Amino acid sequence: MPSISYTDAVNEALERLDDLGYERGQGADLANHGPMGAEAVAVLGHGDEVGRWVERYRRAVEHHEPPAARFALDPADEASWRPALGAFERAGDWERLFVRELAEAPWREVLVRWWPRLLPGLFAGLTHGLIRTAHAVRGLYAAGEPTRLQLDELARGLAYWAARYTELPGRPRLGGTHDVPSAVAALPRTPEHGTPGPDMFRRRFASLGDLDGYSEALVRLAPQQAPRLLSEMTVQFADVYLGHPEVFPVPLVHGVTAPAAARLVLPHLPHELYEPTLAALWQVQVGFLLCMTTDRRGEGTDAWRAEAADLPPIDELGARAVEHGDEHVVKFTEACLREYALRPDPRYPAAAYAAQQRIKRLDDGGGVSRFVR
Repeated sequence: MPSISYTDAVNEALERLDDLGYERGQGADLANHGPMGAEAVAVLGHGDEVGRWVERYRRAVEHHEPPAARFALDPADEASWRPALGAFERAGDWERLFVRELAEAPWREVLVRWWPRLLPGLFAGLTHGLIRTAHAVRGLYAAGEPTRLQLDELARGLAYWAARYTELPGRPRLGGTHDVPSAVAALPRTPEHGTPGPDMFRRRFASLGDLDGYSEALVRLAPQQAPRLLSEMTVQFADVYLGHPEVFPVPLVHGVTAPAAARLVLPHLPHELYEPTLAALWQVQVGFLLCMTTDRRGEGTDAWRAEAADLPPIDELGARAVEHGDEHVVKFTEACLREYALRPDPRYPAAAYAAQQRIKRLDDGGGVSRFVR
């Protein structure tokens, strides 16, 4: 057992990471994963390793300077804040707004107020606005009495979501008749010459609304109870991840980590926000599939069993992820193990293990790439 508690480990990490900006990388503008990765290391039961992991992470890649606040945003005036959605140069203004809001009201109240405003832009930073917010929420809930560092981290998660706010075309709705596996199977994939990569992703993303099958897919999914539908989403995308070793190994992990992150937040939201959240998650998953894959490849097959032939025991996967170090591996492994505890499908641990094999170790450059944010 770690000698440092989860909450103490998280607060120590947040203090060490406090000076980092929202993004990192030379010309890549990748999301800062430090707070998310450190929190996941602690959740995996390795609180004693959090400090060492933070130092490895800081050495791995240079982060940008924190953005400065310039012009105040008025949360009560939609004409003040709405034009700043998706304006990354206003990230400092967004952070100042949320810090002020969280100083004046309970964190759940602020979360509930802003969730429906930010939800249409869920794709923000490849869903890292949502994911960073969810990791912060888990820490706040566990703490009981939140620290300033934890409240500031929630402010930054929401601010990054707002500053990178990205609406996808169309309006998703849970009004169809398909479950997730059949909806994914019905989605047409467009062949591509060569290996799928960043150019293909950018080109397809720019015309996402015109891609074959996109609009129909947005209304194909049947409504279900949130816990069950989230499990369908995560296990299906564990399957997708296993089925596409040809795709750069980082972006597709978010098909699991985004809905797994939403699961952490939904208990703190009113029930009427569940269905629009699930619909928005499905829209993002449709976008991932159409922009990043060109066929079904190994989806829905047991081809993954060959890659997972030497799969270690479940209780070793977390330690292996922490030792591996890459922030995506850590977060993905934690999400897969958490989802596996709710639905013991072997594709979860197999996908976590596959990511540990496909993604470079943190000290070797990790998953940093110009593919996407």
